[in-house]
Amino acid sequence: MNRFVIMTVGKTHSGKTTFANELEKKLVHSVMVDQDAHAEFLQTHYARLLPKEGPNLIKYALTRTIVDYAANETDRHIILSNSNLSIKSRTQLLAEFHNKGFTSILVHFDIADSILQERVAASRRSTEILRTAVSFQEVLNKQQTNGVAPSESEADILISIKQPDETPAAINQIVRLVMHEEEK
Repeated sequence: MNRFVIMTVGKTHSGKTTFANELEKKLVHSVMVDQDAHAEFLQTHYARLLPKEGPNLIKYALTRTIVDYAANETDRHIILSNSNLSIKSRTQLLAEFHNKGFTSILVHFDIADSILQERVAASRRSTEILRTAVSFQEVLNKQQTNGVAPSESEADILISIKQPDETPAAINQIVRLVMHEEEK
């Protein structure tokens, strides 16, 4: 069976996790890996191990372990839900999946900053997962100046979502594509 890795790319509050959860429900032969869930778990249970500055290596190691296990020890499609705004880390990760025979789909949440500003302002989401910022507004401000949007050459398939109401169509497109490949 041809396996897929579906990676979300986008700024905070753009809908990546909601999308990934909905996709996982419809793609029953998949697993969703969410770095925010890992950050929350570590903050709740291992706060003393978290670094005060610099990269959160323990979060990355936890995510890497789960991703490697899903890729090497299961036959599931993998949905990666995190921002992936760094082109270097995104392309390295996709190259690893390509080397393992996965077909890659990048879903770019290119939602207008005005919508993201409204979502962040209305958010009730816990800031416990944040280490290097005090608020999601600060995260969004940093993301507005950092990160590189994906290009078509990075993945086998690139889907761009510019409006929140485009999400269901993107999910259905991916489900149809994966199910078609599974029937082969």
